[in-house]
Amino acid sequence: MLKPFAVELVPHDAGWSRQAAEEAVGLRQVLGDNLLHVHHIGSTAIPHVVAKPIVDLLPVVAGLAGLDRCRDRLEAIGYRWMGSYGLPGRRYCVRDDPRTGKRLFQAHWYADGSSEITRHLAFRDYLIAHPDLAEDYSAEKLRCRNLHAHDSHAYGDCKSNWVSAMERKALDYYGKTSG
Repeated sequence: MLKPFAVELVPHDAGWSRQAAEEAVGLRQVLGDNLLHVHHIGSTAIPHVVAKPIVDLLPVVAGLAGLDRCRDRLEAIGYRWMGSYGLPGRRYCVRDDPRTGKRLFQAHWYADGSSEITRHLAFRDYLIAHPDLAEDYSAEKLRCRNLHAHDSHAYGDCKSNWVSAMERKALDYYGKTSG
């Protein structure tokens, strides 16, 4: 299990999208045809939301077995392989700055067709389409950070009910707008 860290929340930075795109290029070079898409997800992908300055990526692969065979290549470019990390059907990797140890990227890998892809994209797109809810999410994140400033795990648990409730609304919205 990853060690909890202090929760730093900062205002949205438009540069996070550029960082996500640049990282996607590097991942494509490493994985080739098995990598189908790389989505920028999480708070760093949503304007009007404060975020931990860690870019979340959702790479979609043709198959997890092919990804598993590329583990050594991902580790060679600085990713720490965490396996499913408690979520069947996912592979989770993190990349930290080698000089500072500060987390830079989190990659939540899924095979094409996973419902988890839709869940993540729906949440992101719903909050982008509803800036008032994005601001509510910021408020919830700040509340949880104030309660758990030095424990990223407790911080995540604190906001999980808000996120789960919003995911249900987002999936309904996403189904109506993407179909």
